[in-house]
Amino acid sequence: MPMLKDPSKKYVAFKPLNLPDRQWPSKTLQAPPRWLSTDLRDGNQSLPDPMSVAEKKEYFNKLVEIGFKEIEVAFPSASQTDFDFTRYAVENAPADVAIQVLSPCRPELIKRTVESLKGAKKAIVHIYLATSDCFRNIIFGLSQEESLEMAVSCTELVRKLTKDDPEMQDTEWGFEFSPETFSDTDPDYALRVCEAVKTAWGPSEENPIIFNLPATVEMSTPNVYADQIEYFSRNISERKTVAISLHPHNDRGCAVAAAELGQMAGADRIEGCLFGNGERTGNVDLVTLALNLYTQGVYPHLDFSDITSVIDIVERCNKIPVHPRAPYGGQLVVCAFSGSHQDAIKKGFKKQEERQAKDPNARWQLPYLPLDPQDIGRTYEAIIRVNSQSGKGGASWVILRNLELDLPRALQVSFSKIVQNESEVKGRELYNKEITSLFKNSYFVDDDDTQHDLYFQLIDYSITNTSNGARLINVELQVGKDIVSLKGIGNGPISSFASAISSYLKKDVLVLNYHEHSLGKDSNSKAATYLHCAIGNDCKVWGVGIHEDVSQASFLSFISLLNSARRDGKI
Repeated sequence: MPMLKDPSKKYVAFKPLNLPDRQWPSKTLQAPPRWLSTDLRDGNQSLPDPMSVAEKKEYFNKLVEIGFKEIEVAFPSASQTDFDFTRYAVENAPADVAIQVLSPCRPELIKRTVESLKGAKKAIVHIYLATSDCFRNIIFGLSQEESLEMAVSCTELVRKLTKDDPEMQDTEWGFEFSPETFSDTDPDYALRVCEAVKTAWGPSEENPIIFNLPATVEMSTPNVYADQIEYFSRNISERKTVAISLHPHNDRGCAVAAAELGQMAGADRIEGCLFGNGERTGNVDLVTLALNLYTQGVYPHLDFSDITSVIDIVERCNKIPVHPRAPYGGQLVVCAFSGSHQDAIKKGFKKQEERQAKDPNARWQLPYLPLDPQDIGRTYEAIIRVNSQSGKGGASWVILRNLELDLPRALQVSFSKIVQNESEVKGRELYNKEITSLFKNSYFVDDDDTQHDLYFQLIDYSITNTSNGARLINVELQVGKDIVSLKGIGNGPISSFASAISSYLKKDVLVLNYHEHSLGKDSNSKAATYLHCAIGNDCKVWGVGIHEDVSQASFLSFISLLNSARRDGKI
């Protein structure tokens, strides 16, 4: 069936809450929320192939390592496997980590759930009950009053089995209640249910009750959700005895925005999964939320210094790949293919290095990179990747990072054409190793890894001063199998060598451009030289030379360009 030309005949626009005096738009996020990972419960139940016990154990230990202090581990009443894993978590959790479990509002399931937590140092029992008209009427057939009474009676049961039970006093008990489908529930009814549940539980400021206000299905824009959270936060009584938790789903693609605006509106806690796993389009992505804070100068108390190891566990255990464009974690996130982007990043790194040379604590400020990749264990080598769409900046960045050669702009342009052609021939991006190899082969640059069989080779040279102040050079070259001796005269070593080459080729050799720089900063550093010459009327060619002696490096640049010109049939 095709899409409707008038979808209003089938779908009704979500009616927003009227909150004209909302305060959240002027707020900013200054501190991290309490974090709850529900990867092992909500995330796991959404997987086509749920985790094995071994995988859940590995995942649990990684969550602890990252720094989560509240972890929802299972639905213990659902299966013996979930019950047994809850026991593992209880017995192996650090003393400062609270184990949370979920149960529907059914007495027999609540009893089984509490049983799974016996002996825990810190535990949170989480019960839920749908409160929207849609869910109550269609799924449960309950009136508002019947739902309220069920929520209260189940809360009283949890209290009786936990904090009021003399045998359970060694555990620090927390309680969470979710009016499921909160975002589609009448706001005043949600408040009425939560007030009744709060009275039944009896929270304190030291141990507040958790009210989870989920966007079980995301139904509107994030600002509407933020209004709902602010309205609840303003109107729930004894606010200091309440922790407002958010559980946004991503049906409309706005879960991260909803969570951030919800915090601005008063929420204290966020529930979600690493990289947004979860039912349908997923739960809110906790990695994105945490690193969004980090890039605003707020430490999130979650450590993603080795994000690659986190991705490895998430992908192996969930059996779902992290999207290559996923914020922060995706493989392509810190990669630039576009020529203009690459050029901006290359210039940005140069400026950043200059700032850090003056001030080691200089603020991070780079085009297109809001986060220093090294902070999450990524290397700079992966940032710029080169394909046929890349400009001069990409290839020259790779050469700078791998060979320490800071190519002059005109040589960058020349080499980028070689790279683009190679990428088009291969029909894919070129890897760093391929680009460095292409450069060395294009300009006959020798190093420990690459030795070229050169047609033109420098054997020896000597330079003397003439009586009129000119420089006379005697050069010995191997040309093919022959040894030739050449003489040239000029006002310096480079012009003298050009004169010698001109006499051999019987063509004018004109130096158009010359650049040099040292490789490294100590006194033993090699010099790199770049020569752009015109040979006769129809040949312009670049040469690259590297040597401890800057003059000999220049002569090797001539050797480089002579071999290039011969290869290209120009001489």
